[in-house]
Amino acid sequence: QVSVLYFARSAELAGLRCETLRVPRQVTSLQLWEEIVKVHPRLAVIRDQVVFAVRQEYVLLGDQLLVLQPGDEVAVIPPISGG
Repeated sequence: QVSVLYFARSAELAGLRCETLRVPRQVTSLQLWEEIVKVHPRLAVIRDQVVFAVRQEYVLLGDQLLVLQPGDEVAVIPPISGG
């Protein structure tokens, strides 16, 4: 189980700011995204703009293998606009 934190637009689409999800221990970042989208299908619209922070390290969606430990934090970070 990992803690998933949603920020900005991802929190709006998911309808919550954090939750605990059961995901495979070894998973690519893209597979992890797909697991999250199964739970929150509305998140699919930001797929091409989102990045993760896993244990406070940025991870792009792709085939990078993640080895998750119970209790790890995964932040879903959509594009941030600002000026």
